[in-house]
Amino acid sequence: MSKKFEKGKMVEFPSTAIIPERDLDKTPVLECRHLGIDFGGLRAVDDFNLTIGRTEIAGLIGPNGAGKTTVFNLLTKVYQPTRGTILLDGMDTSGKTTEQINRMGIARTFQNIRLFSNLTVEDNVKIGLHNQEPYSTFEGIFRLPRYWRQERTAHERALELLSIFDMQDMANVQAGSLPYGAQRRLEIVRALATNPSLLLLDEPAAGMNPSETQELMENIVKIRDMFQIAVMLIAVNFALNLLFHYIGVERLSGTVLNRPVLGELILALFGLIPNCSVSVVVTESYLSGVLGLGGLFALSALYSSFLTPSVAIGIALGLDGLQNAWITMHTVRVRARKKNLSEKFGLENHEEDPD
Repeated sequence: MSKKFEKGKMVEFPSTAIIPERDLDKTPVLECRHLGIDFGGLRAVDDFNLTIGRTEIAGLIGPNGAGKTTVFNLLTKVYQPTRGTILLDGMDTSGKTTEQINRMGIARTFQNIRLFSNLTVEDNVKIGLHNQEPYSTFEGIFRLPRYWRQERTAHERALELLSIFDMQDMANVQAGSLPYGAQRRLEIVRALATNPSLLLLDEPAAGMNPSETQELMENIVKIRDMFQIAVMLIAVNFALNLLFHYIGVERLSGTVLNRPVLGELILALFGLIPNCSVSVVVTESYLSGVLGLGGLFALSALYSSFLTPSVAIGIALGLDGLQNAWITMHTVRVRARKKNLSEKFGLENHEEDPD
């Protein structure tokens, strides 16, 4: 029975970090202290500090090249840090290998999908279960009874994990033939199969459509509640989608935009698209009709910080109302003039066939 966590306030931990209040009496699952790595003369990561509670969902955002994936590689010991300390469940991970880190409780997915394409979906999940196989190499080679018992257990466990994403019916499908979004989900399931206490997701929603992203957001919360683990994800568009998920896309788009929010616009405003001029993005969005007059004012006000968010949004709503009223009046006037001309010259007013 999974435990449903209520949203709680963040409180000070006995350090400079903050963690969820519900995790205050537990050892943080991860602590990074002054972490850094150099590649020759390049300082890729420097003085990185982070504390994650045992049931926390944390996000790591930043522009391309900021070192987000490098941090993940440091946590999983793909790279050994040049300096700093990584504590997992309070234990120092210095000198550990990637395999040892996985056994200690960190699992991850990758920015570029890394599945065994020629194996079935179920076999990919079973690979993640190999750390929990109690039989010996000898028992595996000669297919002794203990091996078959473990295989049955692994089969049942694999189907159980696949059911999180409703993929149990795809168990015998070749992994490489799955749609892109399904491959992303399978990679998460394979990581969960290693029984982690911390799940690292590198841009998990990359390449997914909006409905798949929405489903993924719900499943990440479900995973946290079901397995009572921490989740840390690298996110760009996904971070915004989480915002939409908790605030409501209708409310957010109603205060800023007349149409669904464009990720590129918000990313540019947040500075997450390198070498991108905010003014160009805003102008093009307004001229294309994506950004309304009120939204244009609100974004300008908030970006320049000359009004508080509540005042800017209030004025924006008023401007959008005036703009919509003007458009309605203009449309009525055009239709009335068209009707008068039709009557004056004896023309029939044919409506367009909606088909």
